[in-house]
Amino acid sequence: MQLRESIYVYLYETCKYGSHSFFLIYSICFMRTLQIQDVSLSFGDREILKDINLTMNEKSRAALVGANGSGKSTLLKVISGKISSESMTLSITKGARISYLPQSDIVMPDKPLYAAAEEGYSRFLPILEEMRILEDKTSNGGEEAMRAAEKLSEYHELLTSSGYYSRRSRIEMILFGLGFTKNDLERPAREFSGGYQMRIALARVLAESPDFLFLDEPTNYLDIEAMIWLEEYLSSFSGGIMLVSHDQGFLDDMVNEVYELHSGHLTRYAGNYTKYLALREEEIKEIEKAYERQQQEIEKTEEFIERFRYKATKAKQVQSRIKALDKIERIEIPGHLKKLSFRFPPAPHSGNDVLKAEHISKHYGENVIYSDFSFLVKKGERLAITGRNGAGKSTLLRIIAGDDNDYTGEIVDGAGVKKAYFAQDTENTLNDENTVLEEAESLADTKDLPNMRNMLGAFLFSDDDVFKKVSVLSGGEKSRLALLKILLHPSNLLLLDEPTNHLDINSKQMLLDAIKAYGGTVIFVSHDRHFIKNLATRILYLSEDGPEFFDGDYEYFERKIKEKEERFQIEALKKEEPKQESKGLLSHEESKKLRNRIRALERETEEMNKLLDELNEKMNTLEEEIAKPENYSDPAKITKLMKKKEELQKETEETEERWLLASEELEELNEENNRA
Repeated sequence: MQLRESIYVYLYETCKYGSHSFFLIYSICFMRTLQIQDVSLSFGDREILKDINLTMNEKSRAALVGANGSGKSTLLKVISGKISSESMTLSITKGARISYLPQSDIVMPDKPLYAAAEEGYSRFLPILEEMRILEDKTSNGGEEAMRAAEKLSEYHELLTSSGYYSRRSRIEMILFGLGFTKNDLERPAREFSGGYQMRIALARVLAESPDFLFLDEPTNYLDIEAMIWLEEYLSSFSGGIMLVSHDQGFLDDMVNEVYELHSGHLTRYAGNYTKYLALREEEIKEIEKAYERQQQEIEKTEEFIERFRYKATKAKQVQSRIKALDKIERIEIPGHLKKLSFRFPPAPHSGNDVLKAEHISKHYGENVIYSDFSFLVKKGERLAITGRNGAGKSTLLRIIAGDDNDYTGEIVDGAGVKKAYFAQDTENTLNDENTVLEEAESLADTKDLPNMRNMLGAFLFSDDDVFKKVSVLSGGEKSRLALLKILLHPSNLLLLDEPTNHLDINSKQMLLDAIKAYGGTVIFVSHDRHFIKNLATRILYLSEDGPEFFDGDYEYFERKIKEKEERFQIEALKKEEPKQESKGLLSHEESKKLRNRIRALERETEEMNKLLDELNEKMNTLEEEIAKPENYSDPAKITKLMKKKEELQKETEETEERWLLASEELEELNEENNRA
C-alpha cells in the first residue's frame, strides 16, 4: 500500500500540470482487473454454467441478463465466493475487493440501523485492534515504542485516506439517499419491513467501497426517488459494476455492455440494454430461419425413420438416421427474448369524465396523508402515481377502488365506469384448490380459452407450470396469476398497484404494449421508470410537500426529482465531519470524487445554459404571438397565451435558480481542487 501511494504522489507531482497524462499513466499502472475462466457448475444432471469466461476492470458497467432460472444469481454467487463451482480459475488484482448484494435471504444483525450499515467498514476492525495493541507499546519507551509509533502513523494515514474517520457522514448520506431519515438511525434494523431491510443490506454493500460491485436486483423495493439517487451514486462509483435487474430504464442508463446467460453459456454484447435488444433481434431472425430449416430436416428424418423402421432392407439407413437425429443440437430461442403478446377484452363505453376526486382528506392519527385534495381523470388518460414509500400511493388507489372508506371527501365515478383493481395483496383472492390453468379460465371469456396457455406463458407460467395447484405457488407466482385474472376482466378503468412487480423485462414489455393498445383509462402506481416513461400521459407525484401533477413530459419530472436530491446532497456535504488528515494532497478516492463532481457540475451548468437559451427563444416567440391583434383581441386565445407565458416564466426562474446553485458549488469545488 505504501509503495502504491508513493508512486501515486510521484506521478501526481510529475504530471500535475497535465492531469490527462497523470491519469493515463496511473490507469496503466494500477487498473484493477478481475478475470474468471472455465467456470462450470451442475445441479444434478442439469448444467447451469458451462465453461464461463468473463473479464472486468474498474471501469466496467455490465448487465447480466437471461431467462428466469438461467443461473444469473448463481453466477454472481460463484464469482463473489458465496458458493463453490466445479471448476474456476479466478485472477484478480492483488488487494482488490468484491462485494455482492443478493436479491433475497438477507439476515439483519441485532443492531440499530446506523450500526448495521456501518458493518460496511468492518474490514478495518483488525487494523483498529492492532492499533490498540500498538498504543500500549508506545508507552514502554525505547526502540520498540518508536517502531510502534511509526506503524501507528502508517495506520492513521491508511484510515484517513480510506475515509474511515469520515464514515458517519458518508453512511448517513447513503442511508438518507435510500429513503431513511435521521429518526431511523437508532431504530433496530430488524424492526424494518422486508423491503427496507433490503435497503439496509444495499447501504452496507455500498459503504464497503469495493473494487468490484455485484448487485442482484438492487432496485427491488426502491421507490422512484431512491432509484434516481442510486443511479447517481453508481454513476460516480470508482470500481467495476455488474447488475442483474428487471428495470430496463435502469440498465439503459447504467451499463455499456451486456452479458447474456443462455443454456449455460455467456455471450457479451457491447452497448446498453436497448442496443443489446436490437442486436439480439437481428440474431433471432437468423435463429428463427435456422430453426425452421432444422425443424423441416428433423421432420423429414422422422418421417423416413417411421416409414422404413420395420423394413429389414432399410435397417442400416434407419439406424444411421436415428443416430444423426440424436446428435442434432436443437436450436432454441432464449426464453427471455421470445415475443409475448396479450390483449385486453374490449373496454365498455364510458363518459369523458371518468373519475372525479373532490376534497379528499386522509390521515392516520396525526399523520396527514392528503388534505383537501381534488383532481379529475379524463377518458383515455394513463395517470401514473409515484413518490416515496409511505406517501400514500396505494392508499389513494384503494380509496378510488372503494376498498378504503376511512376518508373525508368524495370519489365520483363517471357514467358507465367499470373498474378492475389489482392490489399488491390481490393474490389472497385466488382459489387454492384450482390449478393455475383452471384459475385463469374461471374468469376468461370463451373466445380466450383456446389462447389461455399462451397468455399464461406471457405471465411466466410455461409447460407443466399451468397444472400446479395455486396452493403451492410462490408469492410472486400468485401475484402474476392474480394480475392476469384482473386484466382478463372487461373494464374501462384499470387500477393497477405495482403491476410490473415479479415480471421479467420481456413480460413487462408485453404488458406495456397491451396497455398502450387498451381502449380504456388507466391509473397505476409504479416505481418502474421505463414503464412510466413509455406509458404515462400525466404523473401524480406524492411527497411531504403535498400532491403535485406533471403533465406528460417524464424527463421534466425526473429533472425536478434530481434537483431535489442534489440540494439534499449539497446540504449533507456542508454538514460533513471535518476530515482528520494531514494537509496536502487529497486521497486518490477523494480526489477522484471531487473531479467527478466538478465534471458533473460543468455538464449540468452547460445544459442549463442551453436550456435557458431555448426558454428565452420560446419566450420571444410567445411575446410575438401575444402582440398579434388576432390574438390579443380574442379573449380565449389571449388567456391561453398568457397562461403559457406564466408557465414559461416559472420554468425560467426555476432553471436560473438551479444554474446559480450549481455555479456557486462549481466555483467552490474548483477552488478546493486548485488548493489540493
